[in-house]
Amino acid sequence: MGHGIAQVAATAGYQTRLTDASPDALTAAMRRIVSNLTGAVSRSKITQDDADAATARIAPVVDLAAAVRDADLVIEAVAEDLDIKEQLFRQLDAVVGGDAVLATNTSSLSVTRIANATRQPGRVVGMHFFNPVHIMKLVEVIAHPQSDPAVVAAAREAAQQMGKTTILVRDTPGFASSRLGVVLGLEAMRMVEQGVASAADIDTAMELGYGHPMGPLRLTDLVGLDVRMNIAEYLHRELRDPKFEPPRILRDKVDRGELGKKAGRGFYEW
Repeated sequence: MGHGIAQVAATAGYQTRLTDASPDALTAAMRRIVSNLTGAVSRSKITQDDADAATARIAPVVDLAAAVRDADLVIEAVAEDLDIKEQLFRQLDAVVGGDAVLATNTSSLSVTRIANATRQPGRVVGMHFFNPVHIMKLVEVIAHPQSDPAVVAAAREAAQQMGKTTILVRDTPGFASSRLGVVLGLEAMRMVEQGVASAADIDTAMELGYGHPMGPLRLTDLVGLDVRMNIAEYLHRELRDPKFEPPRILRDKVDRGELGKKAGRGFYEW
């Protein structure tokens, strides 16, 4: 999701550095950003001048320290793995300026744990963006017990500058959105498993019957079935609630490599 966050930040007028350890990943990210902006121009959402200006504000940088050293706000979007995030935040803590806000884009993991990997946990906050970032309007801001209120306010202000609506949530497993969304997605999978209806018809029911912009199974394909399963396992473990246990259909698809859009197949063919 990093390229999407960089895109909305740059479109909002922020000078933005996009960083990844892989030069190939940065090249692919910039390609996606240009494609998204080109599409927005073709739909008359923005002008070509605005698209060109947004692209010019993004600097791809491979070296992490160089990318974040003088940043006011750093938003992490690495894999949804607590150990990886803690390691990254220890690295960030060593190289960013003393007033920088550090935000994690986790959709379910403990912001408190991530914050405690730093020497100044008060400057760490959750900023949970939604995929695709350039289209989805919500950012879930997560405050943990040591959060500095000024840091929380700064995160909300930045997200709002990016054109997002923010909600404020206490740090708890799954927060508000993932906790609700995962339950809905897992139940939709169980319905497919039980032969209640096809994936497409279940999604249509939620889109037309309940006004969801995207059905839970198509959304699962977009997010990644492996990501959804990891989140469900985490919530099942932390909340000790059977409704978060991944169904067999999800485990089987992940085992077969049917991970959704990124693999060409999930609950749909892509």
